[in-house]
Amino acid sequence: MKVIICGTGQVGWQIARHLAGEKNDVTIIDSNADLVRRATESLDVQGVVGFASYPDVLERAGARDADMIIAATYSDEVNMVICQVAHSVFGITRKIARLRAQSYMDAIYSDLYRRDHLPIDVVISPEREVAEAALQRLAAPSAFDTESFMNGRAQLLGILLDDDCPVLNTPLRQLTDLFSTLRAIVVGIRREGRLFAPEPDDQLFAGDQVYVFTHVEDVNRTLDIFGKATKKQERIVIIGGGNVGLAVARALETRTDRIRAKIIEKSRPQAERAADSLTRTIVLNGDGMNMDLLAEANIERADAVLAVTDDDKTNILAAVRAKQAGCQMAIALVNDPTLLPLMGALDIDAYINPRATTVSSILRHIRHGRVRAIYSIGDAEAEVIEAQVLGTSPIAGRLIREIEFPEGVLMGALMKGDKVLKPTGDTRVEEGDVIALFSMAGDVPKVEQLLQVSIDFF
Repeated sequence: MKVIICGTGQVGWQIARHLAGEKNDVTIIDSNADLVRRATESLDVQGVVGFASYPDVLERAGARDADMIIAATYSDEVNMVICQVAHSVFGITRKIARLRAQSYMDAIYSDLYRRDHLPIDVVISPEREVAEAALQRLAAPSAFDTESFMNGRAQLLGILLDDDCPVLNTPLRQLTDLFSTLRAIVVGIRREGRLFAPEPDDQLFAGDQVYVFTHVEDVNRTLDIFGKATKKQERIVIIGGGNVGLAVARALETRTDRIRAKIIEKSRPQAERAADSLTRTIVLNGDGMNMDLLAEANIERADAVLAVTDDDKTNILAAVRAKQAGCQMAIALVNDPTLLPLMGALDIDAYINPRATTVSSILRHIRHGRVRAIYSIGDAEAEVIEAQVLGTSPIAGRLIREIEFPEGVLMGALMKGDKVLKPTGDTRVEEGDVIALFSMAGDVPKVEQLLQVSIDFF
């Protein structure tokens, strides 16, 4: 597949890294010559320096025979123009644009993206993706990472194992015997900084970060087995009243369990906009790192603080101060992946990586086969892929134990119809089933081969 990626920021870089690593023909465009040089020296990609909305620049990037263009520059309007030029001048069939402004996302304007208007096939909204990720973190407060799959019927949980975890030093094979009715599988373990897909005889140790796939009805039981208490979140303090904080507050207001939320926003105009658009949420104008303001927000009684400003360091420091003031749980939005190892040392319970959520959304629309969802783990170290099994797939009609999965791949769940099952070696994978696979990054191309339809299917 020939792909043009416009913009080599964090999102564009990661998408280029993924696609180039899977032997696609990738060309990146950016007006910053240093970023282009860094990408071409580090990745197996071609680079063009220039403004990606200019037809002559797209021509130099090979737009005449490109299969897909991904517009991920920092400007919504530039991304829109890129897709229009790609469609009108070069006839590129697949166009993905990252748009930040929420006005462009309003459902009443959805006709804007029709092919005879503004031809964008897929619109990615980072703010909406991040707000959804924040809500999922709040729903599973004792997990450091979480993502929903299979129409909300299955959940991926990231759990840090403490010294008092009841199942330490227990082989995974034995866990299955001990809890035979539990619909949960450990699909990944991070130990001493290294992420891997475990074998049945591997044991769990204190300090491990484990990724567990579980049926949504078994989430609380799973957390309990791994030594994590489940507590309902009733009082939330949100630091940052921008698009992300506002989206989270709006979602919390629609819930029936009457969650009480407060927003702390430094910018007075933004605080006033937030107050005008919310009904039950209290909005405070001031610095989220100010201890007096945190005290005014009753941070010591809050069940969780969610720091989602546009500055990583502010989010981290605000989360630390909130925990020191007595808040039970802290979640921080962090763009820079090099800061993530600090989370544990600073007693920050969970983090949201906007780049990872956006990359996951874009990858979902790129993968071969009938991929329904994708989630990037860590610094693009692994992926969880949800896909529907087609009749021409090599795995259709076979028992799981007969399928030659790569060493770094484990099946976390299988859905037949609307029923989610815990997969075993004797489970038969059939056409129409939906499967969720944990795959180390290096094994993703082999997973795609297992999911990919043959050419005669079309």
